[in-house]
Amino acid sequence: MIAPVLDELADEFEGRAKIGKVNIDDQQALAAEYGIRAIPTLLVFSKGQVAEQIVGARSKRDFKASLDRVAA
Repeated sequence: MIAPVLDELADEFEGRAKIGKVNIDDQQALAAEYGIRAIPTLLVFSKGQVAEQIVGARSKRDFKASLDRVAA
């Protein structure tokens, strides 16, 4: 499960990035809008646009690297 990792990263990136979670069972239109076909899928936004998409469980290091690239 990646939820604890995302919670840790939310604390580490406080003030630089916001991390939110969406239940796609409840938000099917949003999932369709962004082409979400697998769980977990993480979308990293920059200036309102998807800058990176990460599909599948990854390590905290991988998630942090993506956030660092976009939040820099």
